[in-house]
Amino acid sequence: MPNSAALRRSLLAAALVAAAATVSSRAAEPPADPAMPPQGPPANMECAAEPVTGSGPGFLSSRDASEQDARDAWLDKAKAVYAEAAWGTAYQAGVSCVVQGLYSKCFAVGVPCKPKGGAAAQSGGDAQSGGDAQSGGAGDAPKAE
Repeated sequence: MPNSAALRRSLLAAALVAAAATVSSRAAEPPADPAMPPQGPPANMECAAEPVTGSGPGFLSSRDASEQDARDAWLDKAKAVYAEAAWGTAYQAGVSCVVQGLYSKCFAVGVPCKPKGGAAAQSGGDAQSGGDAQSGGAGDAPKAE
């Protein structure tokens, strides 16, 4: 039995390495149709130079949960690049999974992007929150009386 467990661990490690290599190579693949030029990120978005990869903590019995864990891990890393990063605004985003019996482990890959002029949008948000705080403070005083 010890040999069986060691064999399973090596197969699992090989599968994870192969999946990670496949995911990272897909981000660099040219488009399938050479007649169509590669499209860049949308003009209104500013994107990072490199893709970010995220994966959940391990194999899960639910593929949906594994995909969500991968996207959550991706988002944590992407927010280190751009605080405004979101999975929905990522460029060339995708999820691929490795299946081991009834369990799966997923990997999310994408280039984090943010809307251009994010600083102006943030300052507008600060003004709004300041306005809310002022009106909220004024609203609280009559309630206390």
